[in-house]
This record gives sequence, C-alpha cells and structure tokens, in this order.
Amino acid sequence: MRFISGDHAYNFQNMILKDQTNPKDLERFALFYIIGGNEDLFSKRHHLYDFKEHSIKPECLTDGAVDLCSSSKALVRLAFNLYNGYEDEYTSPRDLLGNLDSKNHIVALHAMDLRFGRALSQEQDIEEGEEYEVEFDF
Repeated sequence: MRFISGDHAYNFQNMILKDQTNPKDLERFALFYIIGGNEDLFSKRHHLYDFKEHSIKPECLTDGAVDLCSSSKALVRLAFNLYNGYEDEYTSPRDLLGNLDSKNHIVALHAMDLRFGRALSQEQDIEEGEEYEVEFDF
C-alpha cells in the first residue's frame, strides 16, 4: 500500500486498528486512507466517523459542529461516497476533485484505486515528498 508520508501510514494504521477493520473491507480502507492522508481531517476524525458504531457521520458536513474548509469537505464527501455511496448536491467529480491541491488530489486518486482494487502507476509523483510503501500484517 502506498502512502504520501510516514504520518499518513501511521494515521491509516491507527484508524484501521481502532476500528478493527476487516482486511477485505476496501470501503473502510478508502475512507481511512483519505482521512489519514490529511492532517486536518485526521485531527477531526471523531467528528467524521463513529468508531464505536463503525459508521460515518454525514451530518458533520452540515451541522456546523466541526469546521471544515471547502477542500476538506470535498475530501470527506469523496471518502463517504467511496465508503457507502453517499451523495449530496456536491458529490460531482468536479465538486469533489476541483478544490484539491496536488497532495490531496494524489490522496483522492490513491483512495479511489484502493477502493476498487486497482494500483496506481509507480510513476505517479508527489511534489512535496516521496511516497512510502508500507505493508501491514492483519
């Protein structure tokens, strides 16, 4: 599995272990991959996902309980959509991908490939650093 940084790998593993996610649950892997790849979202993960109920919290996008900028909301919507098909008036590809910087765009692309069991080309670059290849034992 490819990550954009060591922190991304750590954040992802932290959520997978806390949730006790089944290794075949690609929907949750994609969700946690996105949340773990963005420090702002990772710091707000308890507003986005209920680890006791093992469910997303879509109300976080509208209830004002957590402050999310437009690119963070786009990432959350994409994560929720990859998880269970969540849709609202802002889940078009243009809305989801149009507001992302290069780093978050790469996270989004990797998450989509992870969700659908596809690997991105090894030639994909990340401007701000190298990718980390990490394997986990489940």
